[in-house]
Amino acid sequence: MDQSSIAWVDGALVTIDQRALPHELRELRITTVDEVIDAIKSLAVRGAPAIGVAGAFGVVIAALAATADGVVDIAQVRAEAARIADARPTAVNLAWGVQRTLAKLSDGVQAVLDEALEMLAEDARVNLAAATEAADLIQKLCGERPLRLLTHCNTGRLATTAWGTAIGALRVLQQRGALAEVIVDETRPLLQGARLTAWEMAEAGIPHRLTIDSAAAWAMATEQVDAVVVGADRITADGAVANKIGTYMLAIAARHHGIPFIVVAPESTRDISTARGSDIVVEQRASAEVTGFGGVTTAPEGTATFNPAFDVTPAELVTAVVTEYGVLTDPAVARSEAVEISAHSALAAGAEIAEIARGLYANGWMPGTAGNISVRQADTAVITASGLPKGELAATDTVTVTVADSTPVHTAGLRPSAETTIHTAVYRTRSAEAVVHVHPPHATAVSIKTAGSGVSTTRFAGYELIKGLGGERPDLIDIPVFPNHADVPQIGVDIEKYLSEHPDAPPVLFIAGHGITAWGATLAQARDRAECLEAMCELTTLTGHREIPVGDN
Repeated sequence: MDQSSIAWVDGALVTIDQRALPHELRELRITTVDEVIDAIKSLAVRGAPAIGVAGAFGVVIAALAATADGVVDIAQVRAEAARIADARPTAVNLAWGVQRTLAKLSDGVQAVLDEALEMLAEDARVNLAAATEAADLIQKLCGERPLRLLTHCNTGRLATTAWGTAIGALRVLQQRGALAEVIVDETRPLLQGARLTAWEMAEAGIPHRLTIDSAAAWAMATEQVDAVVVGADRITADGAVANKIGTYMLAIAARHHGIPFIVVAPESTRDISTARGSDIVVEQRASAEVTGFGGVTTAPEGTATFNPAFDVTPAELVTAVVTEYGVLTDPAVARSEAVEISAHSALAAGAEIAEIARGLYANGWMPGTAGNISVRQADTAVITASGLPKGELAATDTVTVTVADSTPVHTAGLRPSAETTIHTAVYRTRSAEAVVHVHPPHATAVSIKTAGSGVSTTRFAGYELIKGLGGERPDLIDIPVFPNHADVPQIGVDIEKYLSEHPDAPPVLFIAGHGITAWGATLAQARDRAECLEAMCELTTLTGHREIPVGDN
């Protein structure tokens, strides 16, 4: 197997700078979070599995930078992790890699590093397994003869960490003596096929011809293609496949000519929490990528462009999705399985939400139908439905919405809570996994007394309970107070703006006369933080003071 294209060496992420290929094989050494983000955004590191692993090491770098005297600033790491995850929104592996390592943060920096190193080793094993499964399927569909295949973009060791997915399948077929030729789409506008895949084909000794993207359908029409083999950046619950722009038109052409269209991707690329392909946020890239290339302008100045980085191929055009676990030859079966798993996951989250809600209701914090709770599941959130008494909440009394824009996905005839936009605002700006919005009496009273005309803050000092909120200082904390708009979504807008501008803000907030919101890595942690804030507010009610003098530091 080829040497890994990503490595961790002496405290740095070391990879191949794909911007320099094919003219120069240049090493890129990354030691800061800003460098990780820039490498991903500029496509120095690209490909769903590769950026997933790079994102994981980005969290390691963030954790190392946030450690002083052996103590990790968890809030700082989470803020940096959120920045990394947002670098490329369409590829689900990036957020997956970030979340997987971030989950180890409570066990220390070494645990985060160990998880990232395991992901690196795991990726190579996964790629080879998926590639072998795909090669078996292609031979089964096309026959035992030298095959002529077409591929798009780059899915080799550069896009992963070793071996590759779709290109990995080509390499397996080459080793079996079953590959006659590969037609390589140039893959406009950044020519990943011409610059990267052609380079990998030559490196592996695979016979290939390079073609312009718009010639692919004619190659099929003139019987030069036995099958199309591509990778994926995200595969949704309905079996839709997001991949490099140009993939969709290949699938249409393949279907017209009766040619198998095979998608090869790791299981981590299957995003069953996203219900439909239409729910995917497609990244729009800079106009300069279309109006020119390599610093040479080819279009009139001021020309408007349409430059989506990806397109989405519906499941009915996909012959099979292949992962390391095998072949999903029937997209309908894949959709059914994914929806069933997604529904089961939502039900499990609903059961946890219902249990917490009943406890908070018993405390008097969710009277009647007031208050709401949510749990994040990748790009969606499961949230309590509107108008239901929280003391009688059942596991099925939830709605699934998208984090991106609060759009309902699974409703079962219910409506999401009116405060849904508050929850999604938190999820978009923080690496939170759960949010609790409640109406405890003392905190609600404090929120009314301290409210201003706009967003303000109220300070608590000297309380031992401050430590439970994970602030920068264990003895002092400033908690934002938001105005209570009649238009509830506007509250969400205010919260998102504030949290985006204040990465060090605590994981709790007041809404004047409208209770408090708290979040955390688990639903229990979010609840506990709400309890800490209410307890401090109760102390201020009893003592008349929010700020108790603290000793010299």
